[in-house]
Amino acid sequence: MQASTRLSILVLATSWLGFAPTVNAQNQFEPSRPSPTTPHPSSPSANIPDNKIDAAAAAMKSVSMVKEDYGRRIAQAPDSEKPRLANEGGQALTKAVTDQGLSVAEYTEILQIAQNNPAVREKILQRIK
Repeated sequence: MQASTRLSILVLATSWLGFAPTVNAQNQFEPSRPSPTTPHPSSPSANIPDNKIDAAAAAMKSVSMVKEDYGRRIAQAPDSEKPRLANEGGQALTKAVTDQGLSVAEYTEILQIAQNNPAVREKILQRIK
């Protein structure tokens, strides 16, 4: 997989992190209504082993720090250095995920499930705290 593709996937996959607490806070005040696109908590995709949820939460913390660090570096770098830093950042993001024992595909899949499944999302958010 190309570095730019990895970087895009990881950035998109982690972008929900900023919205998750807001969505969670809204769910505390509004009665939840099942949506036709929300998987039922007992669906096979929601049965993610606890060790994978632990790994995804740890990876999210690391990915967030790497994203912040490289975002700052790229913003401050001269244009000639930005492609190198973007590639380096993509490798660092991948390492942040794989160091937790997940592939980028597993990590992305878990985050996609969490976006649509409040129970999985809550498990991840609890572990992040």
